[in-house]
Amino acid sequence: MGSPGLINRNNGHHQQQRLGITEPISLGGPTDYDVTKTRELEKFLQDAGLYESQEEAVSREEVLGRLDQIVKNWVKVISRAKGLNEQLVQEANAKIFTFGSYRLGVHGPGADIDTLCVGPRHATREEDFFGELYRMLSEMPEVTELRPVPDAHVPVMNFKFKGVSIDLLYAKLSLWVIPEMFHKTRYCKIQMNRLFEVSMVAELLTRFYNFRTTLRCMRFWAKRRGVYSNVSGFLGGINWALLVARICQLFPNALPNMLGVHSVALAKCIFYRRRILGLPVWDPRRNPKDRYHLMPIITPAYPSMNSSYNVSSSTLHIMTEEFQRGNEICEAMEASKAEWDTLFEPFSFFEAYKNYLQIDISADNEDDLRQWKGWIERHTYNMLQCHPHPGDFSDKSRPLHCSYFMGLQRKQGVPVNEGEQFDIRITVEEFKNSVNLYTLWKPGMEIRVTHVKKRNIPIFGVRPCRPLKATWDSKRNSEAKVANNSSADKLSEGKGVPDGSDEGKKRKQIDDDTEIT
Repeated sequence: MGSPGLINRNNGHHQQQRLGITEPISLGGPTDYDVTKTRELEKFLQDAGLYESQEEAVSREEVLGRLDQIVKNWVKVISRAKGLNEQLVQEANAKIFTFGSYRLGVHGPGADIDTLCVGPRHATREEDFFGELYRMLSEMPEVTELRPVPDAHVPVMNFKFKGVSIDLLYAKLSLWVIPEMFHKTRYCKIQMNRLFEVSMVAELLTRFYNFRTTLRCMRFWAKRRGVYSNVSGFLGGINWALLVARICQLFPNALPNMLGVHSVALAKCIFYRRRILGLPVWDPRRNPKDRYHLMPIITPAYPSMNSSYNVSSSTLHIMTEEFQRGNEICEAMEASKAEWDTLFEPFSFFEAYKNYLQIDISADNEDDLRQWKGWIERHTYNMLQCHPHPGDFSDKSRPLHCSYFMGLQRKQGVPVNEGEQFDIRITVEEFKNSVNLYTLWKPGMEIRVTHVKKRNIPIFGVRPCRPLKATWDSKRNSEAKVANNSSADKLSEGKGVPDGSDEGKKRKQIDDDTEIT
């Protein structure tokens, strides 16, 4: 793989246009060490299977072309049904645009394609998009797992087209005819920025290749450490894109190896009520509700909004710990005491806590289960002081069933008395009552919430064990014990790990004697 980001190493001190709301922290260019480490990082990402094959890339392009033809035919069908004259019927048009990770070029094999259908003023979302277009797609043999979600924060249709996962959104404009070159018109630039905010990231950067490699790296790290999921209260695609873009603005001439280091180091510092801004628009003084957002990451398109509104106090605490861990490893890497695979070591979710909450849901058929899952996931992120696992698990012996797990802990600073019971029944009942308000509920959609000890985690919820080796976290724990036993005010033996940085102590907040009812 070529490395466009490795050129022009000596131009770092040339005067550059300021990008973002502040001056860059450093204009320094890369060293030979940075070039070597970046090539190692690129190889690591390649070996991890994060890049799709040429065949899959071609297949995606073909699917997008076919989808564009479908929506063009759809808008002509509804135009004729609404009684428009034949000239308007022939001129009627709709277009498909991509956004998200696919448009940024950081998607991996099998990833969803985020798409937007732009239609004319007479094509409504409720009647035509979720009505006629849904009917047309449901009758096509290439389309499977079709699921409309009209009541979501962003209404969407999810489906697979020839095996390619598609998330399709809709926006209508006050135009009778959508121009074929619509994306190049001034109207698009002014009116549609909100829907193309991810694309604006490229306009805020000078070296897009370095941004893309760094973003791919950070997304992979977040998934391995269990902190990648907007719906679970962590950070999702747009959040990570904006965070990495801001780091690229602050270090415009750095290569991906240093951008990754800066990302974890600076994010550790700015997570506490600091705004990560693309443009200076967002102002909580004008909207009191904004003051309660814990980790604002503001979108660059007008009107700007907080893309990380789902972050809770518990998920913020978990992410802060993960950035602290990542920062320690990056410092060790600079001292040649750690490698890339140490940074990307998976987090052992089912070893981190003594108590878990298990949420089992079921339905009568696959379509109902997909809809039920989407509704449940949107209601779990703010439940309790907990660590939600960003994903579901399926028991192969039980069809049309899946489970979610949450690690339970007490709030920071709350004293625990020996033998004290931790009663979560009221919270669980409130959660069940809220999800049972689902307007599209059907008979057969059921939910069951239970407390389960670590030793009783179902076998289908436990991932295969990793190879037996000295992991970074186990090293941190053992070194912290050595430091505590010696009562020495110094770093653990040669590893640069501060005393008291035991991840297990941070994560395991419930004593053995504490009971949950």
